[in-house]
Formats: sequence, C-alpha cells, structure tokens
Amino acid sequence: MRIAVSGGGTGGHIYPALAFIKEVQRRHPDVEFLYIGTENGLEKKIVERENIPFQSIEITGFKRKLSFENVKTVMRFFKGVKKSKSYLADFKPDAVIGTGGYVCGPVVYAASKMGIPTIIHEQNSLPGITNKFLSKYVNKVAICFDEAKSHFPSEKVVFTGNPRASEVVSIKTGRSLAEFGLTEDKKTVLIFGGSRGAAAINRAVVEMQEALKTREYQVLYITGEVHFEKVMGELQSAGGAASNMVTKPFLHQMPEYLKAIDVIVARAGATTIAEITALGIPSVLIPSPYVTANHQEVNAQALSQHDAAIVLKETELSGDKLINALDRIVLDEDTLKNMSERTKSLGVPDAAARLYNVLEELKK
Repeated sequence: MRIAVSGGGTGGHIYPALAFIKEVQRRHPDVEFLYIGTENGLEKKIVERENIPFQSIEITGFKRKLSFENVKTVMRFFKGVKKSKSYLADFKPDAVIGTGGYVCGPVVYAASKMGIPTIIHEQNSLPGITNKFLSKYVNKVAICFDEAKSHFPSEKVVFTGNPRASEVVSIKTGRSLAEFGLTEDKKTVLIFGGSRGAAAINRAVVEMQEALKTREYQVLYITGEVHFEKVMGELQSAGGAASNMVTKPFLHQMPEYLKAIDVIVARAGATTIAEITALGIPSVLIPSPYVTANHQEVNAQALSQHDAAIVLKETELSGDKLINALDRIVLDEDTLKNMSERTKSLGVPDAAARLYNVLEELKK
C-alpha cells in the first residue's frame, strides 16, 4: 500500500498527519509513504526526522486584502498542482490525505483530478480556507468537532477526531514530575502557551506569584524559549517565584508528562484540545486572538459549553483571574472530578483508527 500525505505550516497540521502515519505503519509495516510539504516549512524538518520520504512544492496563502501577491499565489497554486501531479504519477499512491495548511491545497486538488481517492482532515471547529476549498473535490472530509460539519458537504463528512489523541493515549508509562523537583502527592497544574510561549499568559503568571505562594497545589510553568530570560527577570523583580512553581523554557516530549497533570492552562489549538480530551484533563483555556477567524475561541467554547473548561479571553486576562480559575478547579475535588469526566467524554482516543477506517472504505 502507498499513501501520500500533505499538511504543513503549523504543528497542528503536521502532528496529526504523523500520528495517522504511525497508525497505518502499525497495521501495515510494509506501507510506503510520501509526504509533500514546503521546503522552508516546519514540516520538512519534522517529517524528515521521522525518516519519511519528503518532496516539496512552493505555495503561499491568500492575503485577506486585495493584493498583487494573490495573483502570485494563484500562479504558485497551479505550478504546485503541476509539480504535485508529477510526484503522484511517480509514486502511484492508493490514496492521498491532506491535514491542512496551504501546502495541501495543490496536492489534494491534483490527486482529485487524477482520480486518486482523497481525504482531508480538519482539526478545528472553524475550518480553514484550504480545506473549505478542497471539500468540493475530495471523497471524504474527516472532522474533529461537530461544529465543523456545517461548513462542508454533509454527505462527505465523517467524524473521526484528531489522531494526536490516539498517540497520547497509547503512552503506557509516563515520565515522573520528580525530575523537575515537584512532588507526586500534590495536585499539579501545567501552564504553557504553545511552543513559542505566549506573552499574555506569562504576564498573568508573574502577576499571580504572591497568591500562588499560599496555595497547596504546585505548578509546572513553561515560558517558551524566546520568553524565558525575560520572564525569569520579571519574576525576580516581583519578589521571586513561588517555591511551589518550577519554571522551564520548553518541555520536550510533553505528552509523556501529561498523565501526571491534574489541570492544564493553555491556548486552545486543535492538538492541545485533542490531548486534554483524550486524557480527561480539566483546563483553563486562553484562546489566541491572533489566529485565522479566531478559530481557537470557537475550539475553546466547544469545551466550555459542556462545562469541561474555563475560558478566559486574553483581553481580560490577569493574574487574579487566572489563579481564581485555578482555585475553582483544583481546590474543589468534586469540580475537578466532574470536569475531568466531562472533558474525557469529549475525547476520541481511537481517532487514528477511525481515520484509518475512512481510508480503508475509500479503497474498496
């Protein structure tokens, strides 16, 4: 079996693709993959590190204002389609799957025009431009939120969830928080703002230090590498960090620590949502307002309306509001338990298998 995969731009498009690839490899060790991305994108380094054959095309996204750059984008699209057809003709895949980002536009479109079975996977509750465009041409649209269904042709939609959830659940033995100097017998909050961190979350954490010093729970706080030195300086100026908080610039292999976490404070990206719902971890979500069509807020509200998360808008965020939200969850055992159960009820731990089943149906 041969499968071509495309998706890029952010980890939210790339990691679900890799989780899907691992699921197929588990079932079919002899399967061959070709990943088509961009030369300068995040996907190239990540995919090649997994020893998956990689080819590239050049593509950019549309500007939301009228611009000559959009004319160039259209030209790059058709050039990308031509190049994708060449790659696909050589590789001869049984199916092509796109997991989002501008790069999968030419690839999946080319495959559909060549008569190759095609799937797109939409991780967010509010779909991006590329997947909405491709939905007219593909055979199936896999979604992770019910809220996304109305944006696609209903006869093509299949609810699968995010394969990243399956990857997190499959980790049998997590790593201990003791390696950070944290204790195993205390409730633990993980605070992070994504791979690069989030300045607004960092400000709130600095502001809540005095209150945190009086709490019985502990915090593992990830600043993001670009913010680490500045945050450490601000903590020092504010009278020092609370003794029950450990601060790190980055946490490698984060999924391996999640089973030791009681509450998460994070953005509301698709990967984060998939991980916390799969494991049933209550959360305080602070959606990034800097993403297309404010889709993170829609993601967060999908949990909030089931009482599975507390949502704080960045414009309203403060140290007081953040620690009050944490207290509401961590200090009340009933709330913690109920939120955990509601969060887990929204998870799809078999998402990778569901997406594989969609692929199998297409091949019949």
